Amino acid sequence: MKYLLVTALCLINFSLFAQKPCEYATNVTDSLGTYKITKEYLVSEKVFGGNSSYIFYSLALTDGIPTLTVQLIQKSKDFMKANCFDKDSKIYLQLQNGKIVTLNHIDQENCGSMVRDDKGFDNRVKSGVFVFLKENYEDLKKSPVSLMRIKYLTDVEDVIIRKEFTAELDGKMYYPETYFIENLRCVE
Repeated sequence: MKYLLVTALCLINFSLFAQKPCEYATNVTDSLGTYKITKEYLVSEKVFGGNSSYIFYSLALTDGIPTLTVQLIQKSKDFMKANCFDKDSKIYLQLQNGKIVTLNHIDQENCGSMVRDDKGFDNRVKSGVFVFLKENYEDLKKSPVSLMRIKYLTDVEDVIIRKEFTAELDGKMYYPETYFIENLRCVE
């Protein structure tokens, strides 16, 4: 009887602490190299009145270099300010252990594109690719993120990273605070 109880407890512990498998949108290895990119993951959602904005992350590995792709989607019937990414743009991630991790934007200017939908909403979609610096890369695997600061060409935006939320967009539960802890291993 003791043996069965110990075995059951071990199995429960393994299932509770097991890492979930990596989900890739693309995973290619050929004669040119390796390219992996994780599926997009919603890390911020703001819905107020007729305005909404969403921030998605995806991690990529291109020939051994890990990067973070950040996609921002804004939806509104009102005027939307265009914030652009440029060579000096950065993302600062404040961790719960007090450290700050900096990611540099690649040298490619992007102000996004505007699309009007059939309901009269303007939708601005922009994305940026950011490279991890070696200094605090390991800290992202150990400590949850509490705040993200995005430095654009002419503006700065702070985004509070929540522990968990149920998205109005798709009704799914998201855990953005531990995104890097759960997913950085997928691009190493």
